[in-house]
Amino acid sequence: MKIAIVGAGIVGVTTAYELASDGHEVTVFEQRSAAAEEASFATAGLLAPHLLTPWAVPGFGHALRLMGPHATLRLSGGLSRANWAWLSRWRSATHASSAPAAALERLAQYSQSRLQALAQRHELDFEASQGRLVLLRTEQERAQLQPALQVLRDSGVALREVDADIARQIEPGLSPEAPLAGAIHLPDARAGNCRLFAQLLRQGTQGSGVHFAFNTRIDRIGTTPVGVVVQGESDLRRFDAVVLCAGTASAALLPALGMRLPMAAVYGYSVSAPLRESTHAPQASVVDAAQQISITRLGQRVRIAGGAELAGADAEHHAATLQRLYRTLNDWFPGGAQLSSGVQVWRGARPLLPDGAPVVGASGVPGLWLNTGHGAGGWALACGSARALADLMAQRVPEVPLDGLGMRPF
Repeated sequence: MKIAIVGAGIVGVTTAYELASDGHEVTVFEQRSAAAEEASFATAGLLAPHLLTPWAVPGFGHALRLMGPHATLRLSGGLSRANWAWLSRWRSATHASSAPAAALERLAQYSQSRLQALAQRHELDFEASQGRLVLLRTEQERAQLQPALQVLRDSGVALREVDADIARQIEPGLSPEAPLAGAIHLPDARAGNCRLFAQLLRQGTQGSGVHFAFNTRIDRIGTTPVGVVVQGESDLRRFDAVVLCAGTASAALLPALGMRLPMAAVYGYSVSAPLRESTHAPQASVVDAAQQISITRLGQRVRIAGGAELAGADAEHHAATLQRLYRTLNDWFPGGAQLSSGVQVWRGARPLLPDGAPVVGASGVPGLWLNTGHGAGGWALACGSARALADLMAQRVPEVPLDGLGMRPF
């Protein structure tokens, strides 16, 4: 088939790879000038296990707090009607069963195995690391994580609860002064550079059945006939199928087709700093459970990521959130990163649906497919989602169950 993909983030690039591998002729339309320039640009870098990633699934590991210095979610500019509607759905989802969480974790594990196979096959060096600690300041934090830990155990994920001494043996750079009640050790967890992987894979697909049209914005999706209308053009570019992989831009294209996705752009931050002293920095990745902040080693850099705010794309950086990232790094790994120069600060959207799960599959509109709404899990879920979507488009049963990940009522 001749297939159009809208969006060249990590989800769009992996989807293009899988469809081209199946023999399709693929064109990827991207409004930016390169791959992975928006939500995939400077992510936390965490792969599976997914459930212990900050903002992975509502109700697993953190409660919703809108006020005070330890607010989970910051509301910039007040509570609009759209934000209130999304928050109401999000809070309702926190009381749902663990079934969606288990489905997401299965997809994340499958995605990680698929990613590793691609990296090995094409010799992609994307600054990968193995192993993760979820740091617990109090025993109460351990209790809050038990629902997520049970889902991980039921999914066959290797984990162990360790005390502070063993945690510091696993990550020797942890400050001996930081209050630490214990940790969750995930020996098989992985992390890596999302943007680097996307760009390496994009380079590998170029010329093998995939064409990338950068600096090209899609104004409208056609359904009869199927195709896309590029901004500034009057004629429809025809395709046999269109796949939306463009995050929040996907949701903006759907109302004209009589469809809506209750997707919110929940913005987060990351700070990437050069490595200063290896023995004082993380060897792999850690997550501060209370602060919902991750600290990850990416080659010769350290990346601190966290924060969540409902705000506009052009909102100014929130100084207090950035200060919290720096403070958390200094609490756990003082002296591990060089913060006086060469620091990259990034604010990016997590295109999040209220139940935390993406939409992967047929849209219900002939010729239109969806692979979008991955939230904080775009990197962790991309390779698996892409392979599953390609299987569905070929009328094959995906290797991983997609329970509850297609179009659904909200």
